[in-house]
Amino acid sequence: MLRLGVNIDHVATIRNARGTPWPDPLRAAELAEQAGADGITAHLREDRRHITDADIERLIGLRLPLNLEMAATPEMQQIALRHRPHAVCLVPEKREERTTEGGLDVAGNEAFLRDFIAPLREAGCRVSLFIGHEQAQIDAAARIGAAVVELHTGAYCDLDTEGRLPERDAELAALRQAAAQAHLLGLEVHAGHGLTFDTVGPIAAIPEIRELNIGHFLIAEAVFMGLGAAITEMRRRMDAVRP
Repeated sequence: MLRLGVNIDHVATIRNARGTPWPDPLRAAELAEQAGADGITAHLREDRRHITDADIERLIGLRLPLNLEMAATPEMQQIALRHRPHAVCLVPEKREERTTEGGLDVAGNEAFLRDFIAPLREAGCRVSLFIGHEQAQIDAAARIGAAVVELHTGAYCDLDTEGRLPERDAELAALRQAAAQAHLLGLEVHAGHGLTFDTVGPIAAIPEIRELNIGHFLIAEAVFMGLGAAITEMRRRMDAVRP
């Protein structure tokens, strides 16, 4: 069954805008579980712009597995080793970016990343690398011993929103090819970034993909239909193509 990981970062973004305890990311995670999510994703950024250390302390006790997104820095490695979440997803991070802009350059940093993920693996964390669909990045991810690659679907979603359909279809074909290649190399394949009700179907239909991680759109839709209802609808659309 295709799994759904719900990213709760932007619940914390709303909370931090006013400096109050509300809305509570932990409550969002509990609602996500009730609505059919299979896991919770939270990105602890260097600048703590949304999820905070205190959030991670509370989220680690959930029944659902926690996927901790983070940059490959010594500080984040120590946090992950202290909490030992179910999964750690390494992402590129720039202080000035609004959201993660691209995939990790695994091929250009193989030696560093191999050494970085080794203690995380030994601590029992499943290590995922957030990458683009280039074959060189997939091959490098397999060489350094990652368990999972998460394919960046942001470009595909942006092209769909902009109505650039031939380019969107080419991007989707590249994602399909990347998923097949990663699977052949023994990597579990996840995908995420920018997915909406309208764009999730073709990604969910890629047979090698085992998990989708979706956040911003679900929190945005929650304003109008409630978080539980938004997650339930996303789950329904995923299941419609992967029963």
